[in-house]
Amino acid sequence: MQHFDVNKIRKDFPALNQKVNGQQLVYFDNAATTQKPQVVIDALTNYYSTINSNIHRGVHHLSQMATNAFENTREHIRKFVNAERTHEIIITKGATDSINLVANSFGKRFIEKGDEIIISAYEHHANIVPWQMVCEEKGALLKVIPFQENGTISIEDYKSLISEKTKIVSVGHVSNSLGVVQPIREIIRIAHQHNIPVMVDGAQGIVHEEVDVRKLDCDFYCFSSHKMYGPMGVGILYGKEKYLNAMPPYQTGGEMIKNVTFEKTTFNELPYKFETGTPNVADVIAFDAALSYVEGIGMQNIKSYESELMVYAIEKLNTIEGIRIYGENKHKAGVISFNIEDIHPYDAGTIIDKFGIALRTGNHCAQPVMDSYHIPGTLRASFGMYNTKEEVDKLVEALNKVKVMFG
Repeated sequence: MQHFDVNKIRKDFPALNQKVNGQQLVYFDNAATTQKPQVVIDALTNYYSTINSNIHRGVHHLSQMATNAFENTREHIRKFVNAERTHEIIITKGATDSINLVANSFGKRFIEKGDEIIISAYEHHANIVPWQMVCEEKGALLKVIPFQENGTISIEDYKSLISEKTKIVSVGHVSNSLGVVQPIREIIRIAHQHNIPVMVDGAQGIVHEEVDVRKLDCDFYCFSSHKMYGPMGVGILYGKEKYLNAMPPYQTGGEMIKNVTFEKTTFNELPYKFETGTPNVADVIAFDAALSYVEGIGMQNIKSYESELMVYAIEKLNTIEGIRIYGENKHKAGVISFNIEDIHPYDAGTIIDKFGIALRTGNHCAQPVMDSYHIPGTLRASFGMYNTKEEVDKLVEALNKVKVMFG
């Protein structure tokens, strides 16, 4: 494991070396998507330059090479999350696609009229709407765990929602809008006392800390490549074999089919049962390079550095009069969500962009969170391994200038 050298790391990300509005780019929108290291870009180029071919269906050399690279990535992902079996790793189009897969397929197999599904009030829309649709279709009830002022759920509130009708719990590892790390282990432990499976939306979690699905004992865990320094259009769903085997196919066509006659179609075994059509081969293979890059730096090194940067940023932001940080909590990862008194976040974000600083403004696909604070949205600064304290200082300087302009 190498020594963490942020200046060296920054040189690996070509997109960071540019100016926006005449200013050196400061990229604080990592919760939306991360920038990509050169090794990932090179992996994409190499695939299309050398082994571009469809996979699993060809006996020729290029198809075999592409297939091996694709399946080696699956095995790499298995090791990265410490899944027990390679076929418990399903390749999807993104974390949202993974949640839809579980909601639709698990819902079709296990949810009936009068059953209950538990989510939390801090969820991304992607972990709300699919379950709402299942409930509407099946006549089930969606229960919502409220969160406290500091952005975390109350375990007692959670316990009170569980009943003999609860069929699944689906919660985010880290709130994308607040950055609060939730008590996932405890949530899972309590659910399992009642033999209830748990789906974890790990899109904002796995990029900031090590995830061991066997230690967590989660039943499903999903995340996206593009939030972990890999390409867009690739998602991962880990699922325990017993559930994946019991669940029907989510979509049909292509690799998920074993035999087809006009009388009957039989479906392929795991993991292909849930992987339809031609997959995003190039980007999956490039994600392998992203995983290797992250492992080379070390997840613990990344977590320690980002935690230090987070503490520094919160301290600096709190020196600005009129700043309010939402979800103030000692258990945070990657995100600071805040507003400046009497200034709309969109107006502030538009001005901040003039200083070459990329922030996200709005409700961050978590409108119920904003409603709970009675605000239209927030400014969200989200950090990656390549961000620096000097960049935080530039943000503070820009925020002070925004205050003057709107003063």
